[in-house]
Amino acid sequence: MTHAGVTFPRQEGLIYLAEGGVETEIMYRHGHKLREFAMFELMDKPEAVADMRDMYRRYLDVAARYGFGALMAGFDYRASPDWAEKLGYSPEGLVEMQQKCIDFLREVSASYRDDLPTIAIAGCVGPRGDAYELNRDITAEEAEEYHSTQMATLKDCDVDIVWAATLNNIPEAVGISRAAAAAGLPVNISFTLDSTHKLKSGPTLKEAIETTDAAAGIAKPDSYGINCSHPVEFAPALEAGAWKERLRSLRPNAAKMDKITLCQLGHIEEGDPEELGQMMGDLARAYPSIDILGGCCGTWDTHFDRIAHYVREARKDPQPA
Repeated sequence: MTHAGVTFPRQEGLIYLAEGGVETEIMYRHGHKLREFAMFELMDKPEAVADMRDMYRRYLDVAARYGFGALMAGFDYRASPDWAEKLGYSPEGLVEMQQKCIDFLREVSASYRDDLPTIAIAGCVGPRGDAYELNRDITAEEAEEYHSTQMATLKDCDVDIVWAATLNNIPEAVGISRAAAAAGLPVNISFTLDSTHKLKSGPTLKEAIETTDAAAGIAKPDSYGINCSHPVEFAPALEAGAWKERLRSLRPNAAKMDKITLCQLGHIEEGDPEELGQMMGDLARAYPSIDILGGCCGTWDTHFDRIAHYVREARKDPQPA
């Protein structure tokens, strides 16, 4: 039985600020190592938790300064069965770690309840394979079965929305959409684009969104987004058409470098926060359907401040694309 997709309600005038590159920030600014790029393991390390608490307070301070809501995603990008097995976690142990991730977000944001218009908690779902490999062998049916495990835990954690990040192929996007719908959770499907301005698996962003919607049917996601790409990579993909109204989230990398180069640097690359903020402001002005803005690799509070500043200015005088 196919279940209908669930919506994450919009609020007139409300813009959400999402966090940025949590992995790059915790690794390169605070010196914590990540096995298999898995953040959730750090929840058992008090020193890392203290650093993450400081990180999130700086992020929430920016949201409060500019009157944005907060959309906070968990550290569960790798919290799915294959990655957990590789890291040595039992199914029960994985559930416990996911719950700790979501509990942390609620705890660290509690003191900001009176400072922000709203706080929403998201679970984060990553691809079954490597985000920068093709992963074309996964079918929509396999993806639905695989990701349903994590969706069930996120449902039990009572998250407000699921952020499915760094996807590069359509079948997995379709399967995740169906799994989220079956769990009764809204999902934002976020694709990553490369220097060709397309998904690594070949389709344009327009094709990926239109095909995923058609294949998912009544289980189509709440919305779509782009992450782990700089605007120089994804802005040329925003071709004309009604499909762009399905875009709700932009979370760019800080630097214009390609992803493989960024992964091999061994240090954080901040890019130009002022330029990135200006570019995001221009995109926010051109695409009023986008109400979730944040960052990805290399971004944190300096970038959030510039993004929030220019987006706030842009939304005073929006102009349709």
